[in-house]
Parts: sequence; C-alpha cells; structure tokens
Amino acid sequence: RLALLMEIAAFQDVLRRTYLERDSERGVDGTFRWLTEEVGEVARALRGDGDLVHEFGDVLAWLGSLANLSGVDLEEAASRYANGCPKCGAIPCGCAFVR
Repeated sequence: RLALLMEIAAFQDVLRRTYLERDSERGVDGTFRWLTEEVGEVARALRGDGDLVHEFGDVLAWLGSLANLSGVDLEEAASRYANGCPKCGAIPCGCAFVR
C-alpha cells in the first residue's frame, strides 16, 4: 500500500477542490453535524467496532471541510502547537493535569 504524506495546506486544498461546492450547499451547521457523527464513529472504533485509520481520516476530512467553509487555515491553526504546549511552552506539557 502506497502511503501518501501530505502537508496540512495541501490536504485542505484537495478538500476545497473536491467538496467545497457540496459543503457550501450543506452549510456550516450541516457540515458540523457530519463532523460530530464521524467523531462518534471514532469512539465506536476505539471500542473495537470499526477501522480506526479510516475513521480518523474521515474526521480529518470533515474538519478540513468545516475549516474551508469557516475561512480557517488549518496550518495556521495547527501552528499554535508547533513549539509544544501553547500554555506552558514545554514538550512534554508541564501544565497541571486536569480531568
């Protein structure tokens, strides 16, 4: 199986070119509902009922679609974590553990 490595911006661009028209018709609210449904499928897969790789991929795709509709650059959003914890700045995080 060929593994495809992709930068976040390129991934978001593929999603934009592939799904933006359909996602625009569905709207932000409808796309958000699809994202939450996919998060539920990750939960089921974590309990052993499903393919984790597939479900995580679906969540990433719906998150990218929602970001496109909302005008959010996911690379910019991810950069908040580029140097470790955005609160304490440490790797690993040194913040107090909160449940």
